[in-house]
Amino acid sequence: MAEADATATIAAEPGGAGSQAKSEGLFGAVKSSLAGIIVLAVVGAVSSVIPFIAIVELARTLLPTIDGAPVDADRVWLIVLVAAVALILSFATAFLSGVVGHFADAELQHSLRKRIIRHLQRLPLGWFDQRNSGSMRKLVENDVVALHQLVAHSIQDVLTAITVPVISLVYLFIVDWRMALAALVPLLLVLLIYPLMMRGASEKYRQYDAATQALSGATVEFVQGIAVVKRFGQVGRSHRRYRNATGEYSRFVGEWTRETAVLFTIVELLVSPIVVLAWLLTAAVWLVANGGASPVDVLPGLLLGLGLTAPLMKLGSSGQFLRNAAKAQESLTAFFALPPVTQPETPQMPEGHDVGFDDVAFSYDGEHRVLHEIAASCAPGTVTALVGASGSGKSTLAKLVPRFYDVDAGGVEIGGADVRQVAPGELYRHVGFVFQDVQLLHTSLRDNIRLARPAATEDDVEAAARAAQIHDRILRFERGYDAVVGEDANLSGGEAQRVTIARALLADALVLVLDEATAFADPDSEASIQHALSTLAADRTVLVIAHRLHRITSADQILVLDDGHIIERGTHPELVASGGRFAAMWADYQANHARSLPEGVQP
Repeated sequence: MAEADATATIAAEPGGAGSQAKSEGLFGAVKSSLAGIIVLAVVGAVSSVIPFIAIVELARTLLPTIDGAPVDADRVWLIVLVAAVALILSFATAFLSGVVGHFADAELQHSLRKRIIRHLQRLPLGWFDQRNSGSMRKLVENDVVALHQLVAHSIQDVLTAITVPVISLVYLFIVDWRMALAALVPLLLVLLIYPLMMRGASEKYRQYDAATQALSGATVEFVQGIAVVKRFGQVGRSHRRYRNATGEYSRFVGEWTRETAVLFTIVELLVSPIVVLAWLLTAAVWLVANGGASPVDVLPGLLLGLGLTAPLMKLGSSGQFLRNAAKAQESLTAFFALPPVTQPETPQMPEGHDVGFDDVAFSYDGEHRVLHEIAASCAPGTVTALVGASGSGKSTLAKLVPRFYDVDAGGVEIGGADVRQVAPGELYRHVGFVFQDVQLLHTSLRDNIRLARPAATEDDVEAAARAAQIHDRILRFERGYDAVVGEDANLSGGEAQRVTIARALLADALVLVLDEATAFADPDSEASIQHALSTLAADRTVLVIAHRLHRITSADQILVLDDGHIIERGTHPELVASGGRFAAMWADYQANHARSLPEGVQP
């Protein structure tokens, strides 16, 4: 019912998250901030070069005084003033760019998380069946945080890596093209060697991700299961997968490091300040010694040439962060592109609570059908049981009623209205469901029970808990109904299942879908819960996915599924008497059930 309550909010908000994502883009909330970062980064990059140019111009103005020529004092002070202003401006823009970038990053993370939640509310409930909490956390937390590097740092780094070398080279070619060419040599060598070093990197990164994921999974498995394997004396075996994953990770990283070590070392040497300065000094000495230039002419190359490769290497050192940000951007873009549940233009209202399947066909991928021409009707006040082997389609069929998925052909109706034409909020006021995969929120037991009816009174909550046989257990917690799940309310599987049953009882929906709702209940309370569910089923339409056949002997209708087809239908006595598939299932079930009983006890 938690899913139903969340999905019901869709009706209150017009428009879809998908259309909004398309209109504003991934960075739509921070467009103005990004423009400011770009302007500040360019101004900062330009102003960071100006002091070096000022030093050169100051030297060219002062050095002629050696020959007794007069000094242009006005020009000297102008150069000093420009250098000082540029230096202050470079620091100020760097600071402001960082501040704006981090504020934009915070705003972007807040905006994206809100959009993610809105879009999650609009996705089909079946989408969540195929994902675990880890994938949700990656989307909401890891992927959003990964964009930090992109917004807060990378824009400035990229613009600096481009602007600084361009301005420096333009100035160098103006004052002395020969020193400009000399300064280009280390940069060109790096640009030639770097692609060789990174060849096949896309495949290597894929293998790196796979090795990292395998190591992470093996670590979690080992830590979580260590108590169990110790108990059964399998410590050595439990270490094996962890050791193998660690060895594979170390082997891969070591192999990749050895493959790139030589070229990486060469690149590091080429861009190191000492090597670059030695090369520029060699070129400068050669030009001066051959009379091709004066000392003041080679000074610009010595000062500015040192700064050509540093921005590029800074950008290269953050390559992994940029790659993670790019993958996160791709993941978020794909998520926002997921189509939401379609909304009816003219919503219909169910007239009653009978359920009908009209030649239903369904597939998960649009190609391989898992349900074929399903036709059935479930009258109000009746219980319909779905039975069949694993993979027969019974769970899929049941989940079409609360619209976890939409059919490919045919239709599912409640009270004569196609579920696709019923507003989500109205649909989940008519349909309640309890499945085996228990979902409780990290909040009080009271709030968990009244999740679908936040305004329910204390008496209503307690009555539902009593009917679900969980009231007495709740009172044994120190804070009773105020105990928080996961903190001071530690529940067993059966107890957690009974809390979800109480939630469904309180929701008081007219149509119920139950997937073996008592599967985790202890034997002492199973009969009581079954009685509560039977009381709840009065005057309601109940669809039960049955795994334990003795619980559906009194069902008004049993549908036997096989490979997505209904192959038999009828009451329990009728199906047993017919001698078909269900009769064989019942015979096998009785035999297995008898063997599981203690010796001397009759089934």
